[in-house]
Amino acid sequence: MSLETIRLGELALNKESLLLDVGSGEGRHSISAHLISDAVIFGLDANHGDLLTAKSRLDEFQISAQKKGKCAFIQGNAFNLPFPDNHFTHIICSEVLEHLVDYKKALIEINRVLKPGGTLAVSVPSFFPEWVCWLLSSAYHEMPGGHLRIFREKKLKQEIKDLGFSFQKRHRAHSLHVPYWWLKCLFWGQAETNSLIARYHDFLVWDLMQKPRITRWMETFLDPLLGKSVAMYFCKPKN
Repeated sequence: MSLETIRLGELALNKESLLLDVGSGEGRHSISAHLISDAVIFGLDANHGDLLTAKSRLDEFQISAQKKGKCAFIQGNAFNLPFPDNHFTHIICSEVLEHLVDYKKALIEINRVLKPGGTLAVSVPSFFPEWVCWLLSSAYHEMPGGHLRIFREKKLKQEIKDLGFSFQKRHRAHSLHVPYWWLKCLFWGQAETNSLIARYHDFLVWDLMQKPRITRWMETFLDPLLGKSVAMYFCKPKN
């Protein structure tokens, strides 16, 4: 299991790359991209607490001062990105659009700051696993900052294409997370005391740390069928 939903290898990052992670949260994609590349990376999020966590996690790696590229975290929102037009070569927007009241406005703003020829990677919760979560618990999506909608993959893909992007590829991810979230929704409010939730959480942590071959095989088989997230990759055509 990997923490990242977006496959960073699809972005082909190099020392010339300028990457924006919109809604970077606690920094999972931004930090991982910094560790594997010499790109200049900006993680942007509206939540100050998440940004502090991201900065703390980045510091834990004790990255050499001689390393090329950089990773910085800034506060802002997806509706008014504090960058000039045609600025970034790559943009990630992972598990963000489902939280936004006007996600189309955010996509327009993302399009504005991405360079022609640049790459956009978007991920949102997959329809069926998310639909089951909503079915099992209304609190799951009604809590502050929760999910405002369930996306249909084809509809979102077309909306992004309508902005002028060309679709490149897609994949699904995190199928092993699905039972955990279904259990959390089924026993909402009991996450601290329910033994099934606790044991499954321990399994996910073990999987993350040990990376056993058997769960890699399981994800390879299950992700296309039951991946909790769908990731899509687009290119902004050159002028």
